[in-house]
Amino acid sequence: MHTFDLLDGALLIDKPAGLTSHDVVDCVRGLFHVKKVGHCGTLDPNATGLLVLLLGRATKLAEKLMADDKVYEGTMRFGVETASYDADGEVTATLAVPPLTLDQLNAAAATFHGDVMQLPPMVSAVKIKGVPLYKLARKGMDVERKERLVHIYTYEFTAYAEPIAWFRVACTKGTYVRTLAFDLGRTLGCGAHLRNLRRLVSGQFDIADAIPLEDLSALGVKDLQPRLIPFVRLVQMTG
Repeated sequence: MHTFDLLDGALLIDKPAGLTSHDVVDCVRGLFHVKKVGHCGTLDPNATGLLVLLLGRATKLAEKLMADDKVYEGTMRFGVETASYDADGEVTATLAVPPLTLDQLNAAAATFHGDVMQLPPMVSAVKIKGVPLYKLARKGMDVERKERLVHIYTYEFTAYAEPIAWFRVACTKGTYVRTLAFDLGRTLGCGAHLRNLRRLVSGQFDIADAIPLEDLSALGVKDLQPRLIPFVRLVQMTG
């Protein structure tokens, strides 16, 4: 019969901008002296929102939980392309933005619904021969990447004030939302990049149940335990 540690489970964090997902893992590991901490699905440093952390024995469930679908919201800027497809990258092109309506944006976005082949950005964590692409990009290299099949359930725009558009997307794991922004800009002929991004949902987990990272330091181990989704519950969710 297995005995479970009180800190075997999932912790839902609302990640702030400016930290890597690994930074958040290190923070939790240090605060609560938990040896094993992992996460389900990387968020880019400047992305915010739901980061699912797995503590203790729950780390064994990472692969199953990582396979879940995701929901994001964010903004994109038309008229400017960047090397990383987001606001952090070097500007590679500046183009004129035609008059666009919300209906036109949604009509263009609808063409991405369903199965889509995506080319990972050079500035990404995808590995080529064991080396992350972003490390190669820092050396000025642009290597051949394989397209990946993803599925877009919904991709819709909720507001537009030229040149900024607000959107929401539901998709399978491994989808690069910044690639969606880049590809949509190409479809419209004016270029685009992702301005900011927030993850709202990962599988059965919701941002509404997450704790802001900055609030964690005020918690003791006893305060943390009630916030965890227990290991046994996670097993039921993945079963």
